[in-house]
Amino acid sequence: MAEETMTYHVPVMLEETLEALNIKPDGIYVDVTFGGGGHSNAILQRLGKNGRLVSFDQDTDVCGHLPNDDRFTFVHGNFRFVRNFLRYHHIDKIDGLLADLGVSSHHFDDEQRGFSFRFNGALDMRMNQTATQTAADIVNTYTPEALTTLFRVYGELQQPHRYAARIVAARQQTPINTTEQLLEVVKPLISPKHEKKELAQLFQALRIEVNHELKALEELLKALPTILNPDGRAVFLTYHSLEDRMVKNFFKCGNTEGNIVKDFYGNVQSPLRSVGNKPGVPSAQEQETNPRSRSAKLRVGTLNNNNKR
Repeated sequence: MAEETMTYHVPVMLEETLEALNIKPDGIYVDVTFGGGGHSNAILQRLGKNGRLVSFDQDTDVCGHLPNDDRFTFVHGNFRFVRNFLRYHHIDKIDGLLADLGVSSHHFDDEQRGFSFRFNGALDMRMNQTATQTAADIVNTYTPEALTTLFRVYGELQQPHRYAARIVAARQQTPINTTEQLLEVVKPLISPKHEKKELAQLFQALRIEVNHELKALEELLKALPTILNPDGRAVFLTYHSLEDRMVKNFFKCGNTEGNIVKDFYGNVQSPLRSVGNKPGVPSAQEQETNPRSRSAKLRVGTLNNNNKR
């Protein structure tokens, strides 16, 4: 790894997130994306002696940043299994859940993990280092049709079939195992004017596929109605349109596809509803000091049977 950065991860919209959680000193809260611990530590500071925080992360790198606090429980696992893990720890209902869905600064800045096109490293992209499939496996084994679908759906790239075709042709000569090799293959397709955006879309598509991110998010959303207290809050920080659309749709319709289902009386059948009409965004000052926050959107949901606004 290159020289260690000064900060493992800068928590995005910290104060706005804490306010949205509406923290009760004696409540039970869940942070499903511990990362560098910025949000988790701030939640602990607002909890009383009888409060409790359960934090999740599947990355073993975070273990060196865990707080030593009797009110804190760490779960080394994927948040898609949040309900099962809470039951294991004898927790039935919670007062709030935070999901910061962005990739941490640590992941982007560690060239050995392969998340960033800024460095040459192994084409890995696994958030869980014990997982078997890497980005290199996808690039070297997926069919042209599967790669095309992947780049179109998860990367929202223009002409995804051209990326797939070049990758398939290149890998027949030699396996594509590093970020530098991948960049060389797709370089002729990248617009110099939009280089960073298009490369980010390409890497995003591979990262989502490696980590099954959207499926995990869908399962987390479906678990919310079963684990939230009546006045509990679910707070999501999203960083691209795919995950933001899923959260927005679930809060509005009760499903990630956005299909509106109404009962006999014409009422929308959704177990959750949004708190507030529009998503929150970082302040201009935060976007300037932390450029990685620029694409963030904050959405808050609560159970639909809660009449408090």
